[in-house]
Amino acid sequence: MAQMFDMTRVWAMMTGLVLAIVYFAATFLGLKPSEMLPMLVTAIGGFEMFLYGQDVWLKRKSKHG
Repeated sequence: MAQMFDMTRVWAMMTGLVLAIVYFAATFLGLKPSEMLPMLVTAIGGFEMFLYGQDVWLKRKSKHG
């Protein structure tokens, strides 16, 4: 089960990076990107930051009992 969750995190990271690249490429090329694109990048980034913080918290908690 943990391996499936780790793969979900990898796919979320890859999706977020691709969406961010698409957004910046469209902006650089003078195209108007979809208004939903920055929200998707932000949501995926928030998901990843939450999980990273959770990992740090759990590792710290396991060291201190």
